[in-house]
Amino acid sequence: MTSNHKVCNLIGNRSFMVVGSSVLVINEKGQLLLQQKKESAWCLPGSLMELGETLEETARRAVYEEAGLVIGSLQLLRVFSGKKYIFRFEESEAYAVTAVYVTRDILGEITKDEVETNQVQYFDFTMLPENIESEDKDFIQTYLKRTLPSVPH
Repeated sequence: MTSNHKVCNLIGNRSFMVVGSSVLVINEKGQLLLQQKKESAWCLPGSLMELGETLEETARRAVYEEAGLVIGSLQLLRVFSGKKYIFRFEESEAYAVTAVYVTRDILGEITKDEVETNQVQYFDFTMLPENIESEDKDFIQTYLKRTLPSVPH
């Protein structure tokens, strides 16, 4: 059960806002780290914010919990929000606000979270899997547009 589903179970049929962080972790070869959740879609490491955390702390925790990596410096790519980031669950709606960071400052070796993750691996940006979560595709496209201005919309 995802964090959003747990929240929906707690609050019933109300709309609510969730705040979280995702990270584009890029290794020394210029490859992007993705994880495949048990539900089968690939996504960036990310998590909802826990009480008392900063967005950067959320980002660091997510990468460590999901991939076993410790990350150093983070650069804010953008904060994503708005109608495009409303997720519907049965009778509830979650309005997501996500701070997306980029890092190349990585320590450790990949170890996957056995509970929520099928696999974690690096991909070349030209060889990304097709079944990536839609919001994460947006995050990746935004990064590519900033680093490679000729990338088509």
